[in-house]
Amino acid sequence: MEKDADGFYNPGPADVASSTPEAPKSPPAEEDTKAADLTEASDLIKSTFEVTVTLADQQQDPNSPLYSVKTFEELGLHEDLLKGIYDMGFSKPSKIQERALPLLLANPPTNMVGQSQSGTGKTAAFVLTMLSRVDFSSNKPQALCLAPSRELARQIMSVVVAMGKFTSVQTEYAIKDNLPRNATKVTAQIIVGTPGTMLDLIRRKVIDVSEVKVFVLDEADNMLDQDGLSDQTLRVKNMLPRNQPVQIILFSATFPDHVRSYADKFAPKANKIELQKTELSVDAIRQFYMDCKNEEHKYDILVSLYQLLTIGQSIIFTRYRHVADKIAARMTTEGHKVASLHGAKDAAERDEIIDNFREGRDKVLITTNVVARGIDILQVNMVVNYDLPLMNERDKSMDDRPDIETYIHRIGRTGRFGRKGISINFVHDKKTWLQMEQIEMALGKRIIRIETNDLDEMEEKMKKALK
Repeated sequence: MEKDADGFYNPGPADVASSTPEAPKSPPAEEDTKAADLTEASDLIKSTFEVTVTLADQQQDPNSPLYSVKTFEELGLHEDLLKGIYDMGFSKPSKIQERALPLLLANPPTNMVGQSQSGTGKTAAFVLTMLSRVDFSSNKPQALCLAPSRELARQIMSVVVAMGKFTSVQTEYAIKDNLPRNATKVTAQIIVGTPGTMLDLIRRKVIDVSEVKVFVLDEADNMLDQDGLSDQTLRVKNMLPRNQPVQIILFSATFPDHVRSYADKFAPKANKIELQKTELSVDAIRQFYMDCKNEEHKYDILVSLYQLLTIGQSIIFTRYRHVADKIAARMTTEGHKVASLHGAKDAAERDEIIDNFREGRDKVLITTNVVARGIDILQVNMVVNYDLPLMNERDKSMDDRPDIETYIHRIGRTGRFGRKGISINFVHDKKTWLQMEQIEMALGKRIIRIETNDLDEMEEKMKKALK
Protein backbone atom coordinates (compact mmCIF):
# COMPACT_ATOMS: atom_id res chain seq x y z
CA MET A 1 0.00 0.00 0.00
CA GLU A 2 1.35 3.44 -0.97
CA LYS A 3 1.75 6.45 1.29
CA ASP A 4 0.54 9.82 0.05
CA ALA A 5 2.39 13.14 0.35
CA ASP A 6 1.37 13.66 3.99
CA GLY A 7 2.63 10.25 5.12
CA PHE A 8 -0.80 8.56 5.23
CA TYR A 9 -1.44 5.11 3.85
CA ASN A 10 -4.25 5.22 1.33
CA PRO A 11 -7.13 2.99 2.52
CA GLY A 12 -8.12 -0.05 0.51
CA PRO A 13 -11.38 -2.01 0.38
CA ALA A 14 -10.64 -3.53 3.80
CA ASP A 15 -11.26 -0.15 5.41
CA VAL A 16 -15.00 -0.45 4.87
CA ALA A 17 -15.43 -4.13 5.78
CA SER A 18 -17.90 -5.08 8.48
CA SER A 19 -16.81 -6.18 11.94
CA THR A 20 -19.16 -7.23 14.74
CA PRO A 21 -17.62 -7.59 18.21
CA GLU A 22 -18.68 -10.45 20.44
CA ALA A 23 -20.81 -9.61 23.46
CA PRO A 24 -18.71 -9.67 26.62
CA LYS A 25 -19.13 -12.56 29.01
CA SER A 26 -20.01 -11.98 32.66
CA PRO A 27 -16.76 -12.26 34.66
CA PRO A 28 -15.91 -11.80 38.33
CA ALA A 29 -15.87 -8.15 39.41
CA GLU A 30 -12.53 -6.33 39.44
CA GLU A 31 -11.23 -4.26 42.34
CA ASP A 32 -13.20 -1.02 42.72
CA THR A 33 -11.06 1.85 41.48
CA LYS A 34 -13.93 4.25 40.85
CA ALA A 35 -13.02 7.39 38.90
CA ALA A 36 -13.56 10.01 41.57
CA ASP A 37 -13.58 12.81 39.03
CA LEU A 38 -16.72 11.39 37.39
CA THR A 39 -18.82 10.52 40.45
CA GLU A 40 -21.09 13.48 39.85
CA ALA A 41 -21.17 13.14 36.09
CA SER A 42 -24.96 12.90 36.09
CA ASP A 43 -24.84 16.71 36.08
CA LEU A 44 -23.92 16.37 32.41
CA ILE A 45 -27.54 16.19 31.38
CA LYS A 46 -27.98 19.86 32.31
CA SER A 47 -25.89 20.92 29.32
CA THR A 48 -27.87 23.33 27.13
CA PHE A 49 -25.67 23.88 24.07
CA GLU A 50 -26.53 22.27 20.77
CA VAL A 51 -24.30 20.21 18.50
CA THR A 52 -24.70 19.64 14.78
CA VAL A 53 -24.17 16.20 13.29
CA THR A 54 -22.75 15.89 9.79
CA LEU A 55 -22.93 12.41 8.30
CA ALA A 56 -19.97 11.34 6.21
CA ASP A 57 -22.14 9.14 4.01
CA GLN A 58 -25.71 10.32 3.43
CA GLN A 59 -26.55 6.94 1.93
CA GLN A 60 -26.10 5.09 5.22
CA ASP A 61 -28.79 2.77 6.56
CA PRO A 62 -31.90 4.95 6.99
CA ASN A 63 -32.74 3.01 10.16
CA SER A 64 -29.55 4.05 11.94
CA PRO A 65 -30.29 5.86 15.23
CA LEU A 66 -29.41 9.45 14.38
CA TYR A 67 -31.63 10.99 17.00
CA SER A 68 -30.44 11.68 20.54
CA VAL A 69 -30.69 8.57 22.67
CA LYS A 70 -32.32 9.37 26.00
CA THR A 71 -31.10 6.37 27.98
CA PHE A 72 -28.03 4.15 27.90
CA GLU A 73 -30.33 1.10 27.55
CA GLU A 74 -31.37 2.28 24.07
CA LEU A 75 -27.80 1.73 22.86
CA GLY A 76 -28.09 -2.04 23.25
CA LEU A 77 -25.09 -2.20 25.60
CA HIS A 78 -24.12 -5.38 27.40
CA GLU A 79 -25.50 -5.43 30.95
CA ASP A 80 -21.99 -5.54 32.44
CA LEU A 81 -21.18 -2.21 30.78
CA LEU A 82 -24.50 -0.70 31.89
CA LYS A 83 -23.69 -1.73 35.48
CA GLY A 84 -20.31 0.00 35.19
CA ILE A 85 -21.87 3.20 33.80
CA TYR A 86 -24.47 3.44 36.56
CA ASP A 87 -21.91 2.53 39.21
CA MET A 88 -19.91 5.61 38.13
CA GLY A 89 -22.88 7.90 38.77
CA PHE A 90 -24.08 8.44 35.19
CA SER A 91 -27.88 8.52 34.96
CA LYS A 92 -28.44 9.69 31.38
CA PRO A 93 -26.14 10.38 28.42
CA SER A 94 -24.83 13.93 28.09
CA LYS A 95 -25.62 15.85 24.91
CA ILE A 96 -22.34 14.85 23.24
CA GLN A 97 -22.94 11.23 24.30
CA GLU A 98 -26.54 11.32 23.01
CA ARG A 99 -25.32 12.32 19.57
CA ALA A 100 -21.99 10.47 19.42
CA LEU A 101 -22.67 7.05 20.89
CA PRO A 102 -25.22 5.77 18.33
CA LEU A 103 -22.72 6.69 15.59
CA LEU A 104 -19.69 5.33 17.45
CA LEU A 105 -21.32 1.99 18.28
CA ALA A 106 -23.01 1.38 14.90
CA ASN A 107 -21.84 -1.43 12.62
CA PRO A 108 -19.91 -1.44 10.42
CA PRO A 109 -17.66 0.78 12.57
CA THR A 110 -17.22 4.33 11.26
CA ASN A 111 -14.54 6.91 12.06
CA MET A 112 -15.46 9.97 14.11
CA VAL A 113 -14.12 13.49 14.67
CA GLY A 114 -15.85 14.88 17.77
CA GLN A 115 -15.60 18.34 19.27
CA SER A 116 -17.33 19.44 22.47
CA GLN A 117 -16.66 21.78 25.38
CA SER A 118 -14.44 20.66 28.24
CA GLY A 119 -16.30 18.74 30.92
CA THR A 120 -19.11 17.36 28.78
CA GLY A 121 -18.41 13.62 28.82
CA LYS A 122 -16.17 12.99 25.80
CA THR A 123 -13.95 10.54 27.70
CA ALA A 124 -16.88 8.33 28.71
CA ALA A 125 -18.06 8.27 25.06
CA PHE A 126 -14.84 6.90 23.61
CA VAL A 127 -14.11 4.63 26.59
CA LEU A 128 -17.54 3.04 26.20
CA THR A 129 -16.79 2.53 22.49
CA MET A 130 -13.48 0.80 23.24
CA LEU A 131 -15.08 -1.48 25.84
CA SER A 132 -17.96 -2.31 23.48
CA ARG A 133 -15.61 -3.35 20.65
CA VAL A 134 -13.36 -5.64 22.72
CA ASP A 135 -13.61 -9.42 22.49
CA PHE A 136 -12.82 -10.35 26.10
CA SER A 137 -11.99 -13.95 25.16
CA SER A 138 -8.96 -12.81 23.13
CA ASN A 139 -5.85 -11.86 25.09
CA LYS A 140 -4.49 -9.48 22.47
CA PRO A 141 -4.47 -5.66 22.20
CA GLN A 142 -7.69 -4.53 20.48
CA ALA A 143 -8.05 -0.85 21.41
CA LEU A 144 -5.31 1.77 21.63
CA CYS A 145 -5.85 5.24 23.11
CA LEU A 146 -3.27 8.04 22.91
CA ALA A 147 -3.16 11.18 25.07
CA PRO A 148 -0.66 14.06 25.05
CA SER A 149 0.44 13.69 28.69
CA ARG A 150 1.10 11.02 31.29
CA GLU A 151 -1.41 12.68 33.60
CA LEU A 152 -4.24 12.53 31.07
CA ALA A 153 -3.40 8.91 30.12
CA ARG A 154 -3.72 7.91 33.79
CA GLN A 155 -7.03 9.74 34.11
CA ILE A 156 -8.44 8.03 31.00
CA MET A 157 -7.36 4.66 32.39
CA SER A 158 -9.22 5.36 35.65
CA VAL A 159 -12.40 5.74 33.55
CA VAL A 160 -11.67 2.51 31.60
CA VAL A 161 -11.18 0.58 34.86
CA ALA A 162 -14.28 2.08 36.50
CA MET A 163 -16.55 1.60 33.47
CA GLY A 164 -15.19 -1.90 32.81
CA LYS A 165 -15.35 -2.90 36.48
CA PHE A 166 -17.98 -5.61 35.86
CA THR A 167 -16.25 -7.01 32.75
CA SER A 168 -13.09 -9.09 32.45
CA VAL A 169 -11.26 -6.34 30.54
CA GLN A 170 -7.48 -6.38 30.80
CA THR A 171 -5.70 -3.01 30.64
CA GLU A 172 -2.13 -1.77 30.39
CA TYR A 173 -0.33 1.57 30.20
CA ALA A 174 2.05 2.62 27.45
CA ILE A 175 3.64 5.43 29.42
CA LYS A 176 7.27 6.04 30.35
CA ASP A 177 8.70 3.94 33.18
CA ASN A 178 5.53 1.90 33.57
CA LEU A 179 6.62 -1.34 31.85
CA PRO A 180 10.02 -2.89 32.61
CA ARG A 181 12.50 -2.33 29.78
CA ASN A 182 12.83 -6.09 29.23
CA ALA A 183 9.04 -6.70 28.94
CA THR A 184 8.38 -9.01 26.02
CA LYS A 185 4.60 -9.07 25.47
CA VAL A 186 1.53 -7.04 26.45
CA THR A 187 -1.66 -9.12 26.31
CA ALA A 188 -4.07 -6.46 27.63
CA GLN A 189 -7.05 -5.70 25.37
CA ILE A 190 -7.08 -1.94 26.01
CA ILE A 191 -3.83 0.05 26.12
CA VAL A 192 -3.71 3.75 27.05
CA GLY A 193 -0.54 5.77 26.67
CA THR A 194 1.48 8.57 25.14
CA PRO A 195 2.65 8.52 21.49
CA GLY A 196 6.40 8.06 22.02
CA THR A 197 6.10 5.11 24.41
CA MET A 198 3.32 3.45 22.42
CA LEU A 199 5.42 3.73 19.26
CA ASP A 200 8.46 2.26 21.00
CA LEU A 201 6.49 -0.73 22.36
CA ILE A 202 4.93 -1.45 18.94
CA ARG A 203 8.32 -1.22 17.22
CA ARG A 204 9.82 -3.66 19.75
CA LYS A 205 6.82 -5.96 19.18
CA VAL A 206 5.94 -5.79 22.89
CA ILE A 207 2.54 -4.64 21.64
CA ASP A 208 1.07 -6.77 18.84
CA VAL A 209 -1.31 -4.56 16.83
CA SER A 210 -2.60 -7.28 14.48
CA GLU A 211 -6.04 -7.37 16.17
CA VAL A 212 -6.48 -3.67 16.95
CA LYS A 213 -10.03 -2.54 16.09
CA VAL A 214 -10.19 0.92 17.67
CA PHE A 215 -7.65 3.78 17.70
CA VAL A 216 -8.52 6.83 19.83
CA LEU A 217 -6.80 10.21 20.07
CA ASP A 218 -7.85 12.34 23.03
CA GLU A 219 -7.02 16.07 22.78
CA ALA A 220 -6.63 15.27 19.10
CA ASP A 221 -5.88 18.79 17.88
CA ASN A 222 -2.82 18.89 20.13
CA MET A 223 -1.77 15.38 19.09
CA LEU A 224 -1.93 16.24 15.39
CA ASP A 225 -0.37 19.71 15.63
CA GLN A 226 2.29 19.72 18.35
CA ASP A 227 5.98 19.38 17.44
CA GLY A 228 7.03 15.75 17.94
CA LEU A 229 3.64 14.44 19.01
CA SER A 230 2.14 14.63 15.53
CA ASP A 231 4.97 12.67 13.92
CA GLN A 232 4.85 9.94 16.57
CA THR A 233 1.04 9.76 16.39
CA LEU A 234 1.11 9.34 12.61
CA ARG A 235 3.77 6.62 12.91
CA VAL A 236 1.58 4.69 15.39
CA LYS A 237 -1.38 4.97 13.00
CA ASN A 238 0.68 3.75 10.05
CA MET A 239 1.74 0.65 12.03
CA LEU A 240 -1.87 -0.46 12.59
CA PRO A 241 -3.22 -3.37 10.52
CA ARG A 242 -4.22 -2.47 6.98
CA ASN A 243 -5.91 -5.77 6.11
CA GLN A 244 -8.85 -5.10 8.46
CA PRO A 245 -10.89 -2.02 9.48
CA VAL A 246 -9.68 0.11 12.38
CA GLN A 247 -12.18 2.61 13.77
CA ILE A 248 -10.39 5.95 14.27
CA ILE A 249 -11.87 8.30 16.89
CA LEU A 250 -10.60 11.86 17.43
CA PHE A 251 -11.95 13.97 20.30
CA SER A 252 -11.04 17.47 21.50
CA ALA A 253 -12.59 20.67 22.83
CA THR A 254 -10.93 22.67 20.05
CA PHE A 255 -10.05 22.07 16.39
CA PRO A 256 -8.30 25.02 14.69
CA ASP A 257 -9.06 25.17 10.96
CA HIS A 258 -5.61 23.97 9.83
CA VAL A 259 -5.83 20.96 12.17
CA ARG A 260 -9.40 20.18 11.15
CA SER A 261 -8.40 19.55 7.52
CA TYR A 262 -5.54 17.30 8.69
CA ALA A 263 -7.94 15.45 11.02
CA ASP A 264 -10.26 14.80 8.06
CA LYS A 265 -7.40 13.01 6.35
CA PHE A 266 -6.24 11.20 9.51
CA ALA A 267 -9.76 9.83 10.06
CA PRO A 268 -11.21 9.54 6.51
CA LYS A 269 -14.97 9.38 5.87
CA ALA A 270 -15.61 10.26 9.50
CA ASN A 271 -18.87 11.23 11.08
CA LYS A 272 -18.42 14.67 12.62
CA ILE A 273 -19.89 16.23 15.71
CA GLU A 274 -18.92 19.87 16.03
CA LEU A 275 -19.65 22.91 18.13
CA GLN A 276 -19.76 26.33 16.54
CA LYS A 277 -16.69 28.41 17.46
CA THR A 278 -18.86 30.92 19.32
CA GLU A 279 -19.90 28.15 21.74
CA LEU A 280 -16.37 27.23 22.79
CA SER A 281 -15.89 29.72 25.62
CA VAL A 282 -17.25 28.20 28.80
CA ASP A 283 -19.98 30.50 30.09
CA ALA A 284 -19.80 29.17 33.65
CA ILE A 285 -16.26 30.59 33.95
CA ARG A 286 -15.94 34.26 34.88
CA GLN A 287 -12.80 35.72 33.33
CA PHE A 288 -10.77 38.48 35.00
CA TYR A 289 -7.41 40.15 34.56
CA MET A 290 -5.10 41.87 37.03
CA ASP A 291 -2.85 44.74 36.04
CA CYS A 292 0.53 44.07 37.58
CA LYS A 293 3.42 46.55 37.51
CA ASN A 294 6.12 44.05 36.54
CA GLU A 295 7.18 40.39 36.90
CA GLU A 296 7.98 40.78 40.62
CA HIS A 297 4.59 42.36 41.27
CA LYS A 298 2.95 39.30 39.63
CA TYR A 299 4.48 37.15 42.35
CA ASP A 300 3.33 39.52 45.12
CA ILE A 301 -0.24 39.46 43.82
CA LEU A 302 -0.20 35.66 43.55
CA VAL A 303 0.89 35.37 47.20
CA SER A 304 -1.80 37.85 48.27
CA LEU A 305 -4.37 35.60 46.55
CA TYR A 306 -3.31 32.50 48.51
CA GLN A 307 -6.33 32.44 50.86
CA LEU A 308 -8.64 32.61 47.85
CA LEU A 309 -6.67 29.96 45.96
CA THR A 310 -7.34 27.48 48.77
CA ILE A 311 -11.11 28.03 49.11
CA GLY A 312 -11.46 25.18 46.63
CA GLN A 313 -8.48 24.15 44.53
CA SER A 314 -6.47 26.21 42.07
CA ILE A 315 -4.13 25.69 39.12
CA ILE A 316 -1.52 28.35 38.29
CA PHE A 317 -0.11 28.12 34.75
CA THR A 318 3.39 29.35 33.91
CA ARG A 319 5.24 29.37 30.61
CA TYR A 320 8.46 27.77 31.85
CA ARG A 321 9.25 24.82 34.08
CA HIS A 322 11.89 26.72 36.07
CA VAL A 323 9.37 29.49 36.84
CA ALA A 324 6.88 26.92 38.22
CA ASP A 325 9.60 25.45 40.45
CA LYS A 326 10.88 28.88 41.52
CA ILE A 327 7.43 30.16 42.52
CA ALA A 328 6.62 26.92 44.36
CA ALA A 329 9.93 26.95 46.26
CA ARG A 330 9.53 30.62 47.20
CA MET A 331 5.92 30.23 48.37
CA THR A 332 6.81 27.08 50.34
CA THR A 333 9.64 28.95 52.08
CA GLU A 334 7.14 31.65 53.02
CA GLY A 335 4.88 29.04 54.64
CA HIS A 336 2.35 28.38 51.88
CA LYS A 337 1.51 24.80 50.86
CA VAL A 338 1.83 24.45 47.08
CA ALA A 339 3.10 21.86 44.59
CA SER A 340 4.73 22.21 41.18
CA LEU A 341 4.35 19.83 38.24
CA HIS A 342 5.97 19.67 34.80
CA GLY A 343 7.39 17.26 32.25
CA ALA A 344 10.98 17.39 33.55
CA LYS A 345 10.07 15.66 36.81
CA ASP A 346 10.48 11.88 36.94
CA ALA A 347 7.48 9.60 36.39
CA ALA A 348 6.93 8.51 40.00
CA GLU A 349 7.10 12.11 41.26
CA ARG A 350 4.63 13.30 38.61
CA ASP A 351 2.18 10.53 39.56
CA GLU A 352 2.45 11.38 43.27
CA ILE A 353 1.97 15.13 42.69
CA ILE A 354 -1.14 14.78 40.49
CA ASP A 355 -2.63 12.12 42.82
CA ASN A 356 -2.13 14.37 45.86
CA PHE A 357 -3.80 17.23 44.01
CA ARG A 358 -6.64 15.06 42.68
CA GLU A 359 -7.35 13.75 46.19
CA GLY A 360 -7.27 17.27 47.70
CA ARG A 361 -4.15 16.85 49.82
CA ASP A 362 -2.65 19.78 47.91
CA LYS A 363 -4.88 22.75 47.12
CA VAL A 364 -2.62 24.76 44.81
CA LEU A 365 -0.81 23.33 41.78
CA ILE A 366 1.73 25.42 39.86
CA THR A 367 2.31 23.89 36.45
CA THR A 368 3.11 24.27 32.77
CA ASN A 369 0.76 23.20 29.97
CA VAL A 370 1.26 19.56 31.00
CA VAL A 371 -2.19 19.63 32.70
CA ALA A 372 -3.77 22.29 30.47
CA ARG A 373 -5.82 19.66 28.65
CA GLY A 374 -8.42 17.15 29.72
CA ILE A 375 -7.66 16.91 33.44
CA ASP A 376 -10.92 16.58 35.41
CA ILE A 377 -10.76 17.68 39.05
CA LEU A 378 -14.18 18.88 40.13
CA GLN A 379 -12.96 20.92 43.12
CA VAL A 380 -10.84 23.26 40.93
CA ASN A 381 -12.68 26.59 40.98
CA MET A 382 -9.84 28.95 40.06
CA VAL A 383 -7.29 29.04 37.25
CA VAL A 384 -4.53 31.67 37.16
CA ASN A 385 -2.67 32.40 33.94
CA TYR A 386 0.52 33.65 35.57
CA ASP A 387 1.86 33.69 32.00
CA LEU A 388 -0.51 33.77 29.03
CA PRO A 389 -0.10 30.82 26.60
CA LEU A 390 1.62 31.77 23.34
CA MET A 391 1.69 30.18 19.89
CA ASN A 392 5.49 29.85 19.89
CA GLU A 393 5.28 27.46 22.87
CA ARG A 394 3.41 24.99 20.66
CA ASP A 395 5.54 25.49 17.56
CA LYS A 396 8.90 27.27 17.60
CA SER A 397 8.31 28.62 14.09
CA MET A 398 5.30 30.64 15.26
CA ASP A 399 5.27 34.13 16.78
CA ASP A 400 4.22 35.35 20.22
CA ARG A 401 0.52 35.78 19.53
CA PRO A 402 -1.69 34.27 22.23
CA ASP A 403 -2.58 30.59 21.80
CA ILE A 404 -6.38 30.79 21.93
CA GLU A 405 -6.97 27.03 21.89
CA THR A 406 -4.61 26.43 24.83
CA TYR A 407 -6.20 29.36 26.69
CA ILE A 408 -9.66 27.75 26.28
CA HIS A 409 -8.29 24.41 27.49
CA ARG A 410 -6.50 26.00 30.46
CA ILE A 411 -9.49 27.91 31.79
CA GLY A 412 -11.61 24.83 31.10
CA ARG A 413 -9.86 23.11 34.03
CA THR A 414 -12.38 24.99 36.18
CA GLY A 415 -16.14 25.18 35.76
CA ARG A 416 -16.20 21.42 35.11
CA PHE A 417 -19.62 19.91 34.37
CA GLY A 418 -21.31 23.31 34.52
CA ARG A 419 -19.97 24.33 37.94
CA LYS A 420 -18.88 27.89 38.73
CA GLY A 421 -15.27 28.81 38.22
CA ILE A 422 -13.09 31.86 37.70
CA SER A 423 -9.96 32.51 35.68
CA ILE A 424 -7.47 35.31 36.28
CA ASN A 425 -4.92 36.57 33.75
CA PHE A 426 -1.84 38.42 34.97
CA VAL A 427 -0.93 41.31 32.68
CA HIS A 428 2.23 43.29 33.43
CA ASP A 429 3.22 45.33 30.35
CA LYS A 430 1.89 46.64 27.03
CA LYS A 431 2.79 43.41 25.20
CA THR A 432 0.84 41.14 27.57
CA TRP A 433 -2.07 43.61 27.66
CA LEU A 434 -2.31 43.47 23.84
CA GLN A 435 -2.12 39.65 23.94
CA MET A 436 -5.02 39.54 26.39
CA GLU A 437 -6.98 41.96 24.19
CA GLN A 438 -6.50 39.50 21.30
CA ILE A 439 -7.93 36.72 23.49
CA GLU A 440 -10.94 38.93 24.27
CA MET A 441 -11.52 39.58 20.57
CA ALA A 442 -11.15 35.91 19.61
CA LEU A 443 -13.62 34.75 22.27
CA GLY A 444 -15.99 37.69 21.83
CA LYS A 445 -16.16 38.01 25.59
CA ARG A 446 -15.01 40.84 27.85
CA ILE A 447 -12.36 40.00 30.44
CA ILE A 448 -13.04 42.12 33.53
CA ARG A 449 -10.31 44.17 35.19
CA ILE A 450 -9.63 43.84 38.91
CA GLU A 451 -7.58 46.55 40.60
CA THR A 452 -4.48 45.30 42.38
CA ASN A 453 -3.75 48.41 44.47
CA ASP A 454 -6.46 47.62 47.04
CA LEU A 455 -6.01 44.06 48.29
CA ASP A 456 -9.18 44.06 50.41
CA GLU A 457 -11.33 45.13 47.48
CA MET A 458 -9.57 42.60 45.22
CA GLU A 459 -10.31 39.79 47.68
CA GLU A 460 -13.94 40.89 48.07
CA LYS A 461 -14.53 40.84 44.29
CA MET A 462 -12.98 37.38 43.97
CA LYS A 463 -15.04 35.94 46.84
CA LYS A 464 -18.20 37.36 45.30
CA ALA A 465 -17.36 35.75 41.94
CA LEU A 466 -16.79 32.38 43.62
CA LYS A 467 -20.23 32.38 45.35
